[in-house]
Amino acid sequence: MRNQNIPIAAEGLPFILGAAVAAVVLYFIATSSHSLLLYGLAAFALVLTLFTAYFFRNPHRAVRSADNEVLAPADGVVIFLGDATEDHLNQEMTKISIFMSVFNVHINRVPLTGKLVDNYYVQGRFLDVRDERATFENERNGIVIETAHGLKIVVVQVAGLIARRIVCYPRVGEMVQKGQRYGLIRFGSRLDVYLPKGSAVAVKMGEKTVGGVTILGRLP
Repeated sequence: MRNQNIPIAAEGLPFILGAAVAAVVLYFIATSSHSLLLYGLAAFALVLTLFTAYFFRNPHRAVRSADNEVLAPADGVVIFLGDATEDHLNQEMTKISIFMSVFNVHINRVPLTGKLVDNYYVQGRFLDVRDERATFENERNGIVIETAHGLKIVVVQVAGLIARRIVCYPRVGEMVQKGQRYGLIRFGSRLDVYLPKGSAVAVKMGEKTVGGVTILGRLP
């Protein structure tokens, strides 16, 4: 899958390059015309270039956890924790939602080693992802991972008010490894993680998470 060993996510390179080119062009035009306005625009384009590179950063994470421990798929903060009906499997499960701001790392990571048995996409709205209706009404992409013991977890990438592009790499039938990068969302959004009933939750409301590091829970 993509973005396994590079410092900047490949999806961000066109945005970074475009902003950088704009900064250089504006600077040279400003220099030749001695325009303070163009100097200001060049400075803004430079700041935009740096922020875009920061947004698409892809840090290395050392994955250390037991086989039954489910890791956070994203950096962010826990905004929902409780029982919920997962609409794709139509099962009562334990749901943990993580909100990602534009300042968080946006690479999404596989929370548990297993086989990808389903990958589904649902068109929808672009509500603010902190609104709980976003889970059911927003555009989203979900993957279902089955462990060697037959347990299933669901991870759903939810697009938001600004985030309009969901990227998901793995295909049905592939084996995925815990901590492996599997996609991202541009720009700012949420991930909903559904664990089987009986799982032990290891995070609290409002807790900050680190993708591939923070333990969300332990399977029964």
